[in-house]
Amino acid sequence: MLSETNFTSNINLTTLPPGGGGRGGGCPPVGIQLEGVILPPVLTIDVVLGLLGNMVALWIFWFKLKTWNPNTLFLFNLVIADFMALVSLPLRIDALLRGHWVFGDGLCRVNLFLMFSNRSASIALMTVVAIYRYFKVVHPHHRFNRMTKRQAAVVSVFVWMLVISPRVPMLAYNHIKGSGDRTQCFFFTSYKEASRAIIILVGMHRILTVLEFILPMAMLLFCSVRISSFLRGRQMGKPNKVRKAMRMCAAIVAVFMVCFLPTTVTTIGVWVIRSYRPWDCSAFYTFTQLTIVSLGLNFLNSALDPVVYVFSSSMFRKALVEALPCGGCCRRDAVEDSKSSSGAQTTTQQELKSMRSDRGSEDM
Repeated sequence: MLSETNFTSNINLTTLPPGGGGRGGGCPPVGIQLEGVILPPVLTIDVVLGLLGNMVALWIFWFKLKTWNPNTLFLFNLVIADFMALVSLPLRIDALLRGHWVFGDGLCRVNLFLMFSNRSASIALMTVVAIYRYFKVVHPHHRFNRMTKRQAAVVSVFVWMLVISPRVPMLAYNHIKGSGDRTQCFFFTSYKEASRAIIILVGMHRILTVLEFILPMAMLLFCSVRISSFLRGRQMGKPNKVRKAMRMCAAIVAVFMVCFLPTTVTTIGVWVIRSYRPWDCSAFYTFTQLTIVSLGLNFLNSALDPVVYVFSSSMFRKALVEALPCGGCCRRDAVEDSKSSSGAQTTTQQELKSMRSDRGSEDM
């Protein structure tokens, strides 16, 4: 998710006199120095960890899983969403290191589209995974649990259409600003230089950024609380099942809070300042810097999503363990330990039976 101040070092904003200004005013640009220092290493870490984790996940999904279920299909779509960000981030890192954009208008539009769509798709798909687990645990006889792989594919396509359609207009406009070695690729711009269409698009983006976090977060918390209370209230006698279900919900909620909450808060902050306090440059600079920091966390979701796969799918977890170098050894050791323990238990039971028969014969 990108903020209003992202990659905008060349925006020309008018400096207001002390205490003056109005809704049409603005503050001097913060500059690209802080962005250029903080974001490249953070985004590079996101790309490296994300590529490693998602390539392993893609390999397991494609070559190691013998059968797929709806949950697996939803997680596979989450891998695709992560690659959308991982493909686009290297261009952004290059632009930050150079100090300007050199890839032209077409790649600029595609780059911004992929970066925005990744956030929306990741949030939507993780929410679907949590809802699927909720019905499996709390409403095991609901027809939702009889979903076929074909139906899950239809749900996935619907989710993609839902999250991509609001971002498609972004591809229709030129987002290149400046010229020569001062060219920048960014979505947001000063209202003084923006067309009415861009202003409407920016406003729609701000609304989506807030709603696509708040509504799914409320659903995730609801699913987590209901799963926990249901399993504990039924006293099902399977604490491992309770822990597994809660670990899945906790993993998704943690990714939401760490990766998406900061960008949502800073977006609201910039929105409020630009709308109601355009003369408050100090607050504007503060939220600008917080936005810059939150960008690195936002794309960290691509690196953390493999953790969600592990907690959300026992099939994925089993395939991952078997794929590890010591997976087969560990599994054989576990089987041998199980056999030896069962054998020892059988021997003990036979000895007890023999002792009881000896005691019976002695009493007779």
